[in-house]
Amino acid sequence: MMKLAFVTDSGTGFSQAFWKERGIYSLPLQITVGDHTYDEFEEIFYDQVIDNLHKQTLMKTSLPSLGKIEDLFEQLKKGGYEGVFAVPICKGLSGTLDAMESAARQVGLTFYGFDTYSTAVLQSHCILTAKKMYEEGKSIEEIFEELEKIAGSCDTILLVDDLQHMRRGGRLTATAAALGGLLKIKPILHVNKDTDGRVDVVEKVRTMSRAQDRVIDRVKALGANNHYDFTVAHVDSAAAAEAYAQKIKAAFPGATIRIIDLVSAVGIHTGLNCLAVQVFDPEGNPVEVYQDDSVKKI
Repeated sequence: MMKLAFVTDSGTGFSQAFWKERGIYSLPLQITVGDHTYDEFEEIFYDQVIDNLHKQTLMKTSLPSLGKIEDLFEQLKKGGYEGVFAVPICKGLSGTLDAMESAARQVGLTFYGFDTYSTAVLQSHCILTAKKMYEEGKSIEEIFEELEKIAGSCDTILLVDDLQHMRRGGRLTATAAALGGLLKIKPILHVNKDTDGRVDVVEKVRTMSRAQDRVIDRVKALGANNHYDFTVAHVDSAAAAEAYAQKIKAAFPGATIRIIDLVSAVGIHTGLNCLAVQVFDPEGNPVEVYQDDSVKKI
């Protein structure tokens, strides 16, 4: 078998050290604050991101440093690796996958890249599944087929509380933000395979409660059941996230719902009090991340 390195990035919500323990390489996404750019989880941490959001300090996100991608892949080549299997944050949100492919070709590594059309828990599960399957002797084709099924079952749905924040970050026009504030519109956004990994509007409703009900209806229509993996993520809004998780639990009584911080790559753009739901079918493989005692589960 080809000696294959498995590579992801901090869009998973985890640091390089976390992935190193699991035999996976990770590259930090970059967060720019003012004139300074920092590596996520290495030079800037989640509590600092939240603090900046409260201060209304504008932040930007970008793919990992091209130099760091090239350095890692050169190191892998020197270490005897023949190829790379990469599952970074989706192409619709970042240029990371294309940059990794370019760097791999530059140093002469065979490249296999998978686009999850999302990020966070799904991204983590896909990279772990790929590595496990490869170590079990499965072919690259079999791995891609499995990952396509997992990613194809996923929807990540976002309820944004502060349209003005998205306007400041350039993610929304000033007119749309003003109209949303005036009419108290709560846009329901989502990102999945159908949107090609880009954030799209599902619909707009007047209240957060109504928006949550619509999300639950959408998850039911997706075909989600107790075998699916459920996550509620939030941007410094733990109490609201728990209430939301309880509401989802009532609709799916046998499901277990974890509550986590929304990954910075998304939360920086949505702003404070954003609530997100990510659901997908893990295809019988238990999700191994967010299993420690610090993660609240409903």
